[in-house]
Amino acid sequence: MNIAVVGGGFRCRILIELIEKHVFAELKPKIVAVADTNDDAPGFLKAKEMELLTTNDYNDFFDRDDIELIIELTGDNEVFFDILSKKKKSVRAINHHTARLFWEVGSSSIQEQTNEELEKTKTMYKLVLNDLIQDDVMVIGLHYRILDINDILLTKLGLEREEVIGRYCYEISHHQDVPCSGKEHPCPLAEVKETHEHARATHIHLDKDNQKIYYSISCYPLFENNELVSVVEVSKDITKDIKWKKGLMQQDKLASLGKLAATIAHEINNPIAAVLTYIRLMIKLISRNRFSPERLEDISRYLATMESETARCGDIVKNLLAFSRQSQITVSSHSIADIIDKALILISHDLKIKEIQLKKSIESNIPNVQCDFRQIQQVLLGLMYNASEAMQKAGTLTVTASRSVATERFLEVAISDTGCGIAGKDMENIFEPFFTTKEEGKGVGLGLAVAYGIITQHNGTIAVESELDKGSTFKIRLPCD
Repeated sequence: MNIAVVGGGFRCRILIELIEKHVFAELKPKIVAVADTNDDAPGFLKAKEMELLTTNDYNDFFDRDDIELIIELTGDNEVFFDILSKKKKSVRAINHHTARLFWEVGSSSIQEQTNEELEKTKTMYKLVLNDLIQDDVMVIGLHYRILDINDILLTKLGLEREEVIGRYCYEISHHQDVPCSGKEHPCPLAEVKETHEHARATHIHLDKDNQKIYYSISCYPLFENNELVSVVEVSKDITKDIKWKKGLMQQDKLASLGKLAATIAHEINNPIAAVLTYIRLMIKLISRNRFSPERLEDISRYLATMESETARCGDIVKNLLAFSRQSQITVSSHSIADIIDKALILISHDLKIKEIQLKKSIESNIPNVQCDFRQIQQVLLGLMYNASEAMQKAGTLTVTASRSVATERFLEVAISDTGCGIAGKDMENIFEPFFTTKEEGKGVGLGLAVAYGIITQHNGTIAVESELDKGSTFKIRLPCD
């Protein structure tokens, strides 16, 4: 097993030395590469001495074909999540939770080793459990009883090892007499027992001041003769990370709110100023009692303008309410073909007037989509109207639905036009509130923002591809049955 290590600190050096010195009975681990931003890190220097591949950028690992396992030892969850998203499917990854690897060292050879070798193995196991892994670690049997625990967690608990071994994990960690369950305390051990694969959960605890503490809990299965016998549970306090992210989100919300308020004031002020001007003109005409046919025509024109501008204010407010609405969606199983057909019925007259050709392709036996029928119809209809406006006269509107090639258990709806396209400089802002490429008075820039919010609320994605003077394609992915 060829291993690449991300994080070349002290723990990396320990890992290199352990693997270098020990004779493994079943696994044949071999560290082939180390990445760290610090060239003077102990493990990085050790790797250089051994003439292993060393790099300051762990992204260099992802193109290699000889790496089977990536061990993340930086202690940064974001780095681990980045590795998970970029690594090849055939490559496994663990985040500084290497107890399973060394557990096999101890369990596979205990009976055959001499007393001296057994002591070496025990020493090595304790070194890994207590020095290499800096998080809270327990080895737990399938009946929830604790088989082992590291010194770090014992210190936090204020207990001796003898007081913990053999007791139930939920009794020690949660002070309760039944296994963890529910939304705030899902049990990853129960999931491992069912799937025989690594499971992860976040638990929310309360401290002495009744403040929330967030714990990331990972369980790794341990096998003996291909049978699941226990798990290694690694827990980490991620409260600081959660609070930091929430702080950033709050800053973003405040910044967005300021931008939104300024934009609304500008958007609504324009039509209101026009209405106010025409009202003043009519007041002057009335005060002078001049109602010649020409003046009546002026008044009629003023009223028409006031009507359209007032309606525009109404549209801005209506779209703003749709954009900000936090109402719960009603998700159930629906035929995407039915949703598309209903939307096409509503836009058919517009397509006919503009002489736009329609091409529709729905994959046969396509599964139903999990969605709110009305809201997804609203999104598709809005995209179809945008496509129609982009083509003005003639052109082709293409609507397709198929299973997603990129993402399993999702289907993809694509709406394409042969219209004017979107400029490259506008692409990154296309889903922003109040951003529009339409002429003044023809749009307030909330349609795509509303669509983005609806699709995101459905756990889906929406993206656009476009080329000037050739047209645009909007692709929506939604979870299916």
